[in-house]
Amino acid sequence: MKKHEQDLNANAERRNIPEGNRQSNVDRFSGYQDTYDRYRPEAPEQVIDILTGYLQRKPALVVDIGCGTGLSSYVWKNAADRIIGIEPNDDMRQKAIDKLQEQERTDHISFIAGYSNQIPLDSESVDIITCSQSFHWMEPASTLKEAARLLCTGGIFAVYDCDWPPSLHWPIEKTCHELIESAEMLINKHIEDDRKARKGNKNEHLKHIRESGLFRFAKEIVFHHMEPCNAERYVGLTLSQGGIQTLFRHGIHELDSAIDAFIQQVEAYFQGQPREVMFSYRLRLGIK
Repeated sequence: MKKHEQDLNANAERRNIPEGNRQSNVDRFSGYQDTYDRYRPEAPEQVIDILTGYLQRKPALVVDIGCGTGLSSYVWKNAADRIIGIEPNDDMRQKAIDKLQEQERTDHISFIAGYSNQIPLDSESVDIITCSQSFHWMEPASTLKEAARLLCTGGIFAVYDCDWPPSLHWPIEKTCHELIESAEMLINKHIEDDRKARKGNKNEHLKHIRESGLFRFAKEIVFHHMEPCNAERYVGLTLSQGGIQTLFRHGIHELDSAIDAFIQQVEAYFQGQPREVMFSYRLRLGIK
């Protein structure tokens, strides 16, 4: 067994979580559920159009794994008979549950604790499984095996992510990239290895689906979605990135001056006016 696999298994046993999962990946999303929910995009309607188009009917049950605050779950409210969000982080999941009280006709939506490779649902009971901005935090082989167990014949497993940052203005995007990269460098400098989150390569999602041998058909679909955005939201999107939030949580301030300069740069560009911003999505799917 490779060393990183031994570390994963030891970590899972110590934290009493299913093998293949890392507690540090779950902990990365603690404490900033309000910021995340306020600034991150809801799942675009194109996801529903694409997946129901392949399913050829209204899904009886959609399971949204790694659902966070429900931004990718509530979009199915009028498009599925039942929606279950699966989220291991207590803060994120509670935010999703709290939002149930803010909307009408949500009896068919629920959120439960769980991990991507150990979901307390019956085999062949799910029509569509989604992972929005989340699959790269999961162990792919065991997650895909569990998804295949849950899906009905003809059911769909779909992973989708948006490119960061959203397309706006190249100097701002360049600064955004630099902030995110600098945050990860500071995490590597200041935080112990066993407390660091580990993420996979999003560019390998389709490869994992195909090489699993669990799906009859797999492909990637690229689409774009325009949303109105002001300076506050564009800054919020950047500061809601997990690496930057990790610095805030650990009291690491080496990036503060760069963040202040970024805020000024964004505000100068928007000039107090909203603009249409392009979110580019990459959806990878497998059909059982």
